[in-house]
Amino acid sequence: MAALAPPVAAIRRAIRHALIELPRAGPVLVACSGGADSLALAAATAFVAPRLGRSAGLVTVDHGLQEGSAQQAAAVADWARTTGLAPVEVVRVDVSGRPGGPEAAARAARYRALTEVAGGLGAAALLTGHTRDDQAETVLLALARGAGPRGLSGMPARRRLGSVLLLRPLLEVGREQTRAACTALGLDPWEDPHNADPAYARARVRAEVLPVLVRALGPAVLDNLARTARLVAVDTAALDEQANAALEGVRHPDGGLCVGGLAELAPAVRGRVLHAWARELGARPTALSHRHVGALEALITGWRGQGAAYLPGGLRVLRQAGRLAAVASDAQR
Repeated sequence: MAALAPPVAAIRRAIRHALIELPRAGPVLVACSGGADSLALAAATAFVAPRLGRSAGLVTVDHGLQEGSAQQAAAVADWARTTGLAPVEVVRVDVSGRPGGPEAAARAARYRALTEVAGGLGAAALLTGHTRDDQAETVLLALARGAGPRGLSGMPARRRLGSVLLLRPLLEVGREQTRAACTALGLDPWEDPHNADPAYARARVRAEVLPVLVRALGPAVLDNLARTARLVAVDTAALDEQANAALEGVRHPDGGLCVGGLAELAPAVRGRVLHAWARELGARPTALSHRHVGALEALITGWRGQGAAYLPGGLRVLRQAGRLAAVASDAQR
């Protein structure tokens, strides 16, 4: 009997670790584009899930952004059926008219489609093929954009998208391992041309920035960046928990926030409290920036009788009688 290729074994172990912790019954669904990462994930899940008493299916999304995308999605679905994955779903999405650039629009459309399919099938979890290299890229992009700890914490291994549990089992598996696994299993991954398109920041980081870092600092830099994300994520979760408790402690009976209580909080906790409160008021998370939170902060720690702080969504916040109070902006009256 031939020995199992180490990359295949590593990916199967990662899948088993992720699936064995699932608390409830139901199928697991693999999101698969046909690229090396998601193809290796799908093949490993098809092997591991039945041995844990779970059924495993696959969903592939056709973004319709390039010629032959429908045929590629159909080919992935056909392969999945021969591998024993079921159910297998192909979803076509329309990314036109969505906010943000084409990359952000495609991602938003993709996740919405994936979670709708997973929720409709009652899936225990939705699995994606993000690797350690994807995590390293995410951290570098967050650094370049001046993101805070939440951005530097990268992609979580587990998160809720509505009612669907999203798992990223391969965050400690390198991209070279997924490619090697595909070779060992005789799989022919699809190369998405968008992944090499310099119009996208992530593609430039992948093709130009990371290779320079690896040459200058050694291959361990990828693991170190991914580890940084894990460490920051733990600290961020602890601060978020403190902020949730602190928010309840500084609420004013009229729905505002007590300035005195806010002033006593540590800056890291106070910033999170203000961010969470702004979201409660209706500020869109994607539009809410550090500048908005800084303007709220100034009403507490830099108070000189200034006017309102403005938030996305037509809101303004005033300091009145020792509290922060939100009212509709003049434009919304």
